[in-house]
Amino acid sequence: MILSSSKVWSLFKRSLKSKRTYHAQWMVTRRCNYRCRGCSVWTDQDSSELSAEEIKRGLEILRDLGVLEIVFSGGNPLVREDIGEVLEYASRHFVTTIYDNGSMAVERIDDLRNVDFVAISIDTLDEKKNDYLKGVKGSWRRAMDAVFKLKEEGIHVGVSPTISQFNIHEIIDFTRYFIEREVPVWYCLYWYDYPFKDGMFSIGKKVDEYMITDRKALADVCSTLKRMKRENGFIYITDKTLDAVRHLALTGERTWKCKALRNFLVVDHRGRVAGCHSREPVASIFDLPEVWDSPRFDELRRRYSECTNCAYLCYIFYSVHVGFSGIIEILRDQWKNANLLIREANPPAAMSR
Repeated sequence: MILSSSKVWSLFKRSLKSKRTYHAQWMVTRRCNYRCRGCSVWTDQDSSELSAEEIKRGLEILRDLGVLEIVFSGGNPLVREDIGEVLEYASRHFVTTIYDNGSMAVERIDDLRNVDFVAISIDTLDEKKNDYLKGVKGSWRRAMDAVFKLKEEGIHVGVSPTISQFNIHEIIDFTRYFIEREVPVWYCLYWYDYPFKDGMFSIGKKVDEYMITDRKALADVCSTLKRMKRENGFIYITDKTLDAVRHLALTGERTWKCKALRNFLVVDHRGRVAGCHSREPVASIFDLPEVWDSPRFDELRRRYSECTNCAYLCYIFYSVHVGFSGIIEILRDQWKNANLLIREANPPAAMSR
């Protein structure tokens, strides 16, 4: 991931005055053009969503709260005709990442030139298996073509496999294939939504063939990736995250407490805010400044810290790296592995993933 020094310096200064949260995931649409077998979004689509202007207003609120990093997902955020406007605005003020299933990145390539990272979802090097997972014939070929087309165009692109029992024994070879071609790999971990009452946004659904039953294999993957990171800067996962997942795989014990509404938050397509997508909405993005420091939100943070019902990797990542010291930990890990490069001159760096 490459950031300009001016952007890095701006992020660093904001991190010093942040009101605790640094990361937001904004699911800007519920629409999706794929039929992934482990995902429930496409079975419950919703065409109502905030306008680009409303999203920009929400981004200003998040900026004032101290958020440094925005991840746009969905659904597939590239189905929005106005996504380029949203991304251009977000990229001025945040480390900005967008997900695509590989189907639309090429046709929307000009909309992606401002972002810091484009994550393309590919789960295996086996074309037929990947098409089976995505539920759409030709999905693997389109995604692979998108990765190398974006790379050729100078856009910072990587692949984002979801580790499951379906591909766990392929992940190391998969990683080697892409890092040898200088394409970063940014991992997800298969999970499914716990049935909270009035959850905000259903994503993962339980699929037996995806559930990781070979826990030793998962632990070995974590150990191997940690070793590989010492020699290659294109593996985008921190040592601390790998250690947490490995420990969970081997013992069933968590070394972290959930930091929902503390270190991260989620916004949905309607502008509703929750600690995570499975939890109930607790505010509108536009009301967030009034409630962020309230006793009610402090109580929610306490309750969420006791939750042990999910193992979504993004939530683990932002729970093991806590507060400003967590940013320093991420920086140290990423500098060591050459994942953060600065184009210009020298002010202190702020944040990379």
